[in-house]
Amino acid sequence: MAKKPPPRSKKSDNGRRTKKKVSVLTTDKVDYIDYKDVNLLKRFVSDRAKVRARRVTGNDTQQQAEVARAIKNAREMALLPYTTRVTTQRNNRDRGRDRGPRDDASREDSSELELPDATVVADDDATDVAEIMETEEV
Repeated sequence: MAKKPPPRSKKSDNGRRTKKKVSVLTTDKVDYIDYKDVNLLKRFVSDRAKVRARRVTGNDTQQQAEVARAIKNAREMALLPYTTRVTTQRNNRDRGRDRGPRDDASREDSSELELPDATVVADDDATDVAEIMETEEV
């Protein structure tokens, strides 16, 4: 007869026991989740307007279902957005990565350019606009 392998043990968590999250609804003792209470519902929505998961919010199954339904009703009534646009700024350095190597002469030319004083440009523009306005009135 073949020898039985030793029983497998469960993987240890390495001492990383996490405390179960407590729901905002239980701490505030909220009995009824109203779709018109936008401030409460915003707590359960991410910055991109997605409904947060139960493990993030700490809700139980019934609370999460009520929150999701209230958020959907609030979206339908245009109290909450369906999506939120998040824009990120790109660096100019990242755009030229796939271009070929630049020659040093073009870099030197761009660094030697002198720009006029901002105040002088603003004064010139203001007088030009005033002259144009005077000629149009006559």
